Amino acid sequence: MSDNRVFHALANADRRHILDLLLERDGRTASELEHYLPISRFGVRKHLMVLRAAGLITTRTHGRRTTHHLSSAPIELIRAHWLGKYVGT
Repeated sequence: MSDNRVFHALANADRRHILDLLLERDGRTASELEHYLPISRFGVRKHLMVLRAAGLITTRTHGRRTTHHLSSAPIELIRAHWLGKYVGT
């Protein structure tokens, strides 16, 4: 995934909140996430699309239920490539 997509996805507070919620408990539906955010279901779905395009989440469909799962690999790549230069890790 492109660093630009990851940085763009992480730049929004609602998207970071979604990632925090998935870190707390992975495998949430859009409806579950909607209860924790001050935005519409449509807004949640748009944020999920941005997160998925950046590779920060994956989506699994089980019948009629679609769950979203955290994928921390892009964040780890950013940490290793960008932050490592400045903090010496």
